[in-house]
Amino acid sequence: MAGRATVRWLARLTPVAGRTVNDLLKVPLSLDVWEREADAVVAAVSEQTIAELERRRIAGVERLRTVTDLESGTSSADRLDGQPEGP
Repeated sequence: MAGRATVRWLARLTPVAGRTVNDLLKVPLSLDVWEREADAVVAAVSEQTIAELERRRIAGVERLRTVTDLESGTSSADRLDGQPEGP
């Protein structure tokens, strides 16, 4: 796949029923964890890793924004928590 850029997402990963965040963190996949919550993990992950998580039914995936957008300062109208910015 030479010449093809890999899209990386900031995503909220929620373990499927019967699994825990600890179980998710033990999976040998490339997760760049940014935040650990009681019931989910926010991590930078590649599109390939997301596909593998979904294929293996390890976690639900909520794509928040691309890492490129985050690094470039591209602003969406909403923050990562879904709340509008500003007063």
